[in-house]
Amino acid sequence: MSTNATGAAAPPNFPQMMGHPRPLWMLFMTEFWERFAFYGMRWALALYIVAQFYGGDSVGEAPASKLYGAYLALVYAAALFGGYVADRVIGYQRSILLGAVVMSVGLFLIILPSEDMLKIGLATVVAGNGLFKPNISTMVGHLYTQGDERRDSGFTLFYMGINAGALIAPVLTGWAAEHMFGGSPQMPAYKAVFIASGIGMLVSLVWFWFGRAQLQGIGRPLDDGGLGKVAYVALGVLLAIPVIYFLLAIDANQLQWLLSALFVALCVLILREGFREGTVSRDKAVAMLIIFVFNVLFWMFFEQAGSSFNFLAQNIVDRDFSGWIFPVGWFQSVNSLAIITLAPVIAWIWVRMASANPSIPRKFGLGIMFNGLAFLLLMFALSSLVNDAGKIPFWTLFMVYVIQSVGELCLSPIGLSMVTKLAPVRLVGFGMGGWFLSTAIGNNLSGIFAGHVSGEGGMTTASALAGYTFGFWVLIGAGAFLFLIAPLIQRLMHGVK
Repeated sequence: MSTNATGAAAPPNFPQMMGHPRPLWMLFMTEFWERFAFYGMRWALALYIVAQFYGGDSVGEAPASKLYGAYLALVYAAALFGGYVADRVIGYQRSILLGAVVMSVGLFLIILPSEDMLKIGLATVVAGNGLFKPNISTMVGHLYTQGDERRDSGFTLFYMGINAGALIAPVLTGWAAEHMFGGSPQMPAYKAVFIASGIGMLVSLVWFWFGRAQLQGIGRPLDDGGLGKVAYVALGVLLAIPVIYFLLAIDANQLQWLLSALFVALCVLILREGFREGTVSRDKAVAMLIIFVFNVLFWMFFEQAGSSFNFLAQNIVDRDFSGWIFPVGWFQSVNSLAIITLAPVIAWIWVRMASANPSIPRKFGLGIMFNGLAFLLLMFALSSLVNDAGKIPFWTLFMVYVIQSVGELCLSPIGLSMVTKLAPVRLVGFGMGGWFLSTAIGNNLSGIFAGHVSGEGGMTTASALAGYTFGFWVLIGAGAFLFLIAPLIQRLMHGVK
């Protein structure tokens, strides 16, 4: 493999397809099916726990929400270790293949109607996702040289693959749950969801297995130790699954302490390196860590989608359209539909604003405040739009997802890019770890918060109103505060845009 002017390995001269290296489209479809599997089961998880292990009793909503939050948190935390394994041990290609196999096994294990098997299955999915998710994104970057003007548009196309899979998955798996294995709108057969998701993951595995020859060596380990290293990593995964199971089984508050301790330790390492490199590096590290704290708050309330918003949709939203019941899972597709539709609009607005384009801290502040506006709409609906049957209009929850998506577009696309610009030079990997850990902490807190919204006896209009009112004030207050202190953070960033 040749090298470019900087001395870095240059990608091969790939055949082109629609203006991009041909392997991009293979990676696009591999990620599409993996996201199909992930989002196909995500919407059903909390609902399944209540239906299967609590007999449909709403008393199960709080523990289901906490397990859901812990699962998402560990998915993000596992990405730290998966990236290290790919970088240092077996390479990206083998990490992706092994991760796909492990995820497939985990999704099929969830089918078994046992609470212990559910947690073992989720732990297996977490371990597999850690090997798969961070590394396929890295592969996309390796298809282009650093100066290739197509690089950003390539990542944009890949991002569309993520959202296309997330858009279609809840629609198809939601339909399957209501029409297969004796399911109905009133009593979905969640087994169909997990089977469909497992099949989707197998398609992703097969697609990458046969398509990887297109990569011409990209992503293979520099020191090829043969299948022996893969066997050692597989053994490590098997040993990690019981540890992840334990973390899923403990109380969500205990998991929060563990994640927070890990995050604090990582922040200390970053700050030490920042001080060592000098004043500018120190200031940038401080600015990055401040934004990490606000990132926790954003995801804590954004990730109600798979927990409290699902119970809201099931129990309090009017989904009846002249006898046809809108499936609960289909709400999960609204976010992806809004992202695909609005992303070009938001990008055009930023370009149109030119010199008035908000700084990174202010974009984060806007994202948090848009998240808060979604909760304001829920406050209005739950206090003023409840009908005689105790239901709120369908459009309100639909628009909540749309408004949250605007907030996500203000915040999420710039997060990883920001880390690469602000983290100390020798600890960019740890900076990425801080980003993923802050997101993981937010996801775990989302489950704890959703448990409070449902309360001990299950969600009611009153409990939802109280919980979402709290969410509104926290988000609006935090977003406004970040917007106000943005100039201070911007100074700490020393010209980073």
